[in-house]
Amino acid sequence: MLRRLHPDQPDSFAFSEANQKWAEAQITKFPDSRQASAIIPLLWRAQEQEGWLSRPAIEHIADMLGMAHIRALEVATFYFMFQLQPVGSVAHVQVCGTTSCMICGAEDLIAVCQDKIAPKAHQLSADGKFSWEEVECLGACANAPMAQIGKDYYEDLTTERLAEIIDELAAGKVPVPGPQNGRYAAEPLAGLTSLTEYESGRTRYNASAQLAVDLGDTVKRIDGSEVPLITPWLGDPGGKPPKPARGKKPAEPKPAKNAPADHTGVTKQQAREDSTAKPVSPSDPKRPSRLKAPRKTGADDLKKIKGVGPKLEAMLNGLGFYHYDQIGKWSAAEVAWVDENLEGFKGRVSRDDWVDQAKILADGGATEFSKRAKY
Repeated sequence: MLRRLHPDQPDSFAFSEANQKWAEAQITKFPDSRQASAIIPLLWRAQEQEGWLSRPAIEHIADMLGMAHIRALEVATFYFMFQLQPVGSVAHVQVCGTTSCMICGAEDLIAVCQDKIAPKAHQLSADGKFSWEEVECLGACANAPMAQIGKDYYEDLTTERLAEIIDELAAGKVPVPGPQNGRYAAEPLAGLTSLTEYESGRTRYNASAQLAVDLGDTVKRIDGSEVPLITPWLGDPGGKPPKPARGKKPAEPKPAKNAPADHTGVTKQQAREDSTAKPVSPSDPKRPSRLKAPRKTGADDLKKIKGVGPKLEAMLNGLGFYHYDQIGKWSAAEVAWVDENLEGFKGRVSRDDWVDQAKILADGGATEFSKRAKY
């Protein structure tokens, strides 16, 4: 496909103050004479700021990195993740058109985009809010047909549901991403045939969709205000990452009849991004009994419980839980309370059976996980 710069270009480009500091920090990751290695992250940041890559933006970044303009243009025109023309101010819809999606109805989804957004790919809608394009395989073949909108996948789409999603976005809502037919993740349409014991302990949505719901606004572009700028490679350890910014509440998907279910876990990336527990009322009757400090014998190593890493251990300690026997005594209502209040890790307690594990460890025993756990 021939990729050209858009005929209408702005006069200039400049990073916002926050993004300029971020860009300068990225350049310091690379040794002298190798700063050009930062070209892709800087181009991506410029696109997140503006929505697309203009020629002034590409040349500005080339100048920052001491590169010939043509070298930066080569990168920007080679990678299809870079948009070389303006995109919708609300969302750019990328419909997968490769084999699995094509035979499952991708052409019908493209027809919806042509009808509701614009007749041709990369054209802006009349109100400037939307644009669309057909893309190559996005790797969600089991949930075909699908589309990427903003940062997330919308899977198991029908023409009716895609039209509704576009209308919801136009109205300022943020539809819940993931499967749109009631499936939990990518399990068989007829329902689970294995791992059925995990159904009761899962989070409400699969891990990817759950994180999107927790973030609150997944079509919002990065603007430099999301997290404090930290540069650990320069000896700056930074502080604790803040909670995700709360944006518009995602619209609830329509429930499907006899929807099958599956289980998924919290990703390591999610654990890195959100390690804080939300404030809770000390008088909540469902809250388990807690301690102000560990006993004289010292806190137990809660990381021996499967599903508890260093960040979660710190969160539990912050809530007043230091010992195996505390966790081993939690009732169903108390488990539900902890599951709800470990923000970013909701459902982890019941999913990994912390109570049963803690009982064994409190009695001096060992679980299969604790025998091999190393921190």
